[in-house]
Amino acid sequence: MDIRLLEPGDAEVYKKLRLEALLNSPEAFSASYEEVQADSIGEYQAIFQSQNIHTFGAFESNELFGVVTLIRETKMKAEHRTTISGLYVTPYKRENGTGKTLMHTAIDCAKSLDGVEQVCLSVIIKRDTVKSLYYALGFVPFGVHKQAVKLGDTYFDEEYMVMTLG
Repeated sequence: MDIRLLEPGDAEVYKKLRLEALLNSPEAFSASYEEVQADSIGEYQAIFQSQNIHTFGAFESNELFGVVTLIRETKMKAEHRTTISGLYVTPYKRENGTGKTLMHTAIDCAKSLDGVEQVCLSVIIKRDTVKSLYYALGFVPFGVHKQAVKLGDTYFDEEYMVMTLG
């Protein structure tokens, strides 16, 4: 397994994996399948060139099968914070520690950024496996957003978590 920062040339395979994620776990992401399907490849290429957005991919034999994104806040009063979002590993690769490795990569990236003190994330409360990973990594819950995500007629609560870097 090779973990690396995604580049503009990875935009098509990233979009394909993102669409897979939205089919497999639509409640876990704020974007819908239809919204991501409408995104242009150019949008992802631009994101992968951003100084404040770091998307890491897990590859095996040049196949992208896992991703995570670290976003640095850009406002002066909030630039001590980063947010992890979009963690996804294709189902047949979930038992080999890929999610944990991707999370460690994103956390290490946050630690390397000058002035960053916190890593934040949110997770759908009913997603016990990924919540367990976040707890094991040292994330601490600090709030719940009731009915944060609505999928059809079903609501999902979201838990907010933070890791303080030291």
